[in-house]
Amino acid sequence: MPNSSNPLKSLWRALPFTGDAGPLVTVIELSGVIGAMGPGRKGLSLQRLEKAIEAAFKPGDLAAVALAINSPGGSAAQSRLIHNAIRRLAREKDVPVLSFIEDVGASGGYILAIAGDEIYADESSVVGSIGVISGGFGFPEAIKRLGVERRIYTAGENKAMLDPFKQEDPDDIARLKEILADIHEQFIALVKKRRSGKLADDDMIFSGAVWAGPKAREKGLIDGTAQLGEFLRARYGKNVKIKRISPEGGSLLKRLLSSGDASLRQAPPLIDPEAVLEAAERRALWARYGQ
Repeated sequence: MPNSSNPLKSLWRALPFTGDAGPLVTVIELSGVIGAMGPGRKGLSLQRLEKAIEAAFKPGDLAAVALAINSPGGSAAQSRLIHNAIRRLAREKDVPVLSFIEDVGASGGYILAIAGDEIYADESSVVGSIGVISGGFGFPEAIKRLGVERRIYTAGENKAMLDPFKQEDPDDIARLKEILADIHEQFIALVKKRRSGKLADDDMIFSGAVWAGPKAREKGLIDGTAQLGEFLRARYGKNVKIKRISPEGGSLLKRLLSSGDASLRQAPPLIDPEAVLEAAERRALWARYGQ
């Protein structure tokens, strides 16, 4: 829980509310793959979410900030940046944070969830995947069949590591696995810190496995199974004011201009290979969790 410099303030937040003027809980919507996804294809990133996070913590009469999470993960760095931004404001404003996992809170999505002081999920939610993965595509045989020669020049022997148009180098694979192991250890340390005293004594927790809500509760990954609205009304009273904050703020014109609407932008190429591969990677990420 956040450090409380005002005992009366913490007591007020813990009491059930039954009056007409209910307390305020802001909700940050964190839905999608984590990481910048390119023009017109928005993922969750600190740059995109920073203003929404600040807006959620801005009211002076907050009872709590809630996180509505539905993410299969993505960029480890962006997951940590978003997590850290939420924790920083929670400490500065002395406001509790409650996480609610919807369909999926896995991998980087679980890093977002542990930004909360308490974590809840639906019984059918998929939770966990405390591991690190790196995926891509290789095309060396394809370019041979097309009669294409790969030309690449570097200063630095490792600069072209794992080039997708060249055969894999065992040394490159070993270096990549070392990086993944380092990031995995950072992930484990963060989970142990944020879920201190709650985790079960089970090595499977950090194996990259996932569980449905009830099993995730047994493992200590979440505090219980609950739905956001029902939980907030039970804790803060039926008159609780729930204010949802989406990263898609701004004027209607601004949203339309950034939405990729074909009527407002120059028509894209008929086939964008980069977009096709990006869409395939996103689809594969969601598909791991049955979505």
